[in-house]
Amino acid sequence: MKEYEVYSTLKVPKNSKIIVRLDGRSFHNLAKDLNLVKPYDENFYRVMANVCEDLFKEFSPSLVYTFSDEISLLMDKIPFDGRIEKIDSVMASFTASSFVMHYGVDFKKPPAFDSRVIPISDDDALRYFRWRQEESWKNCIASHGISFLKSNYSNNEANDKINGLSSSEIHELLYQNGINLNDVETYKKRGIAVYRRNKKVEGFNKKENKNQVSYRSYVYVDWEVPKFNKEFFENLIG
Repeated sequence: MKEYEVYSTLKVPKNSKIIVRLDGRSFHNLAKDLNLVKPYDENFYRVMANVCEDLFKEFSPSLVYTFSDEISLLMDKIPFDGRIEKIDSVMASFTASSFVMHYGVDFKKPPAFDSRVIPISDDDALRYFRWRQEESWKNCIASHGISFLKSNYSNNEANDKINGLSSSEIHELLYQNGINLNDVETYKKRGIAVYRRNKKVEGFNKKENKNQVSYRSYVYVDWEVPKFNKEFFENLIG
C-alpha cells in the first residue's frame, strides 16, 4: 500500500537552499480568545521569539525571522533527506507544540500552523527577507492605525475609515495625532530574528604558556534587527 502515499517521494532539489515559511492558522480568532493587547501584545511576541529559538536549535537553520504570526527559516542543511511532505508536517507540528508549551494556558481551540517550502538562491534570500521585513513595517502601520481609530470610533466606523488608506496615509494620520511610529520598539517595525553570533573568549593556554583569544558561536535572539542588507546576509551565510 506504500504506493498510495501521494507525494511522499517529492523532494527539495539537490544542493539548494530553502525557506520554510510557517503561518498561524486563524490567529485572528486566537487573538480574541487570548484577549491579546492591541496593537502589540508583548507576551505574544516573547512566546513567538521562544518558538523561533526552539526551531533554530532543533533544525539548525541559518536564520529564523518572525513578525506577527509568521515565521520564516532559511536553511542550507535540509532535514529529512529533503522530503517536502516530512519537512512541512514535522515543522508545522513542532511549531504548534512549542507555541502551546511556551504560552502555558488552556486554549479554547488547539492552535495550528501551516507550512510551505520555497527553494531559493543566495541572492533571492536577501530579496525574500527584505520583502517580509517590508510586510512587517506595513503590519506595524496598519496595526497602530486601526488601534488608534478604534480608540476613537466604533469598530465599524474605524474599519470604514481605514479601508482604502495607503500605508503612507495611515502613517500621516497617526503622526498628525501625536503618534510617531519611528519611536516604537524596533521589533514592532522590523520583526525578530534568531541566528548565530560569535563571542570573544579570553583564556590562558597552559601548554603554550600564554594568553589566548578564541571565538565561540551562540544562538542570538535579536530584538533590534537591522534593515536586512547584503552585508547582513554575507556575514550570516559566510
